[in-house]
Amino acid sequence: MARTSPTVAKWELKLRLGRLRRESQLDDAEVIKAVGISQPYWSQVVNGSRILTEDKLRALARTYGCDPDEQDELVAIREIATKGRGWWTKYPALITPEMQRLYGLEHGAHAIRCYNCLLIPGLLQAEGYARTIIGASTMIRPFEVDQHVSVRMQRQTRLTGDDPLHVTAIFSQAALMQETGGPDVLQEQLRHLVSLIEEHPDTIEIRIIPFTASEGTALGGSTFHLLDFDSPQLPTLGWSETPTHADVVEDESEVNSLIYAYGHALTQTLSADESQAMIKEHLR
Repeated sequence: MARTSPTVAKWELKLRLGRLRRESQLDDAEVIKAVGISQPYWSQVVNGSRILTEDKLRALARTYGCDPDEQDELVAIREIATKGRGWWTKYPALITPEMQRLYGLEHGAHAIRCYNCLLIPGLLQAEGYARTIIGASTMIRPFEVDQHVSVRMQRQTRLTGDDPLHVTAIFSQAALMQETGGPDVLQEQLRHLVSLIEEHPDTIEIRIIPFTASEGTALGGSTFHLLDFDSPQLPTLGWSETPTHADVVEDESEVNSLIYAYGHALTQTLSADESQAMIKEHLR
């Protein structure tokens, strides 16, 4: 994993145990007896709502025929999944469980591909711009705005450090011109984009869809993201947003549709250098 994330570790453990369960072709009753757990306990393990103790996990891995190295690997993943809490879990009254999961997955991802039509993606937003967007939401109460801004800034810490998140962001030229928050806020936002590109040239790439693009709108202009992980055991995940909620997209066919839409949108963009030049032009 790019960064230790209990959310990603818990998801990986569930996926790997599910894969072993399918490949072993063992009857669940045999497994339950060999591991020494109850049927309700087993059901919770299967659906990912409960994590086995270390000794039970080793017993399960042995039952499935895992060698000692793979057993140790599963135990190491379990340790991450059960050790500590991510920062995103510290706001239970502010962030829904689904959003907490999204932030946990994002924190442990290696790369994220963002598609936004008319707004700068949250990971790349300057504080003033973020405050305007958050404050305009009818789903957020005025006294919660400062907390939501803090959460968004916390998410952006993944852009720095020893193992930063790789971000490729696609959005429309319109986002460079819409005076969200007024001209001063927009200017601050454009300067922020230029700084991000110049300070993180190897991990942050911005691609602008110009007004001249003939097919620049993906999926009717909806906002979505694709998350990729370091572990070869983990598939790409989607993340779809609407004005009222956000959902993790795990279904393989739906994720493939998002990947296709993203790839097509990318063909409508300016190059990274041309996009940077356009941002600077609008900044002037």
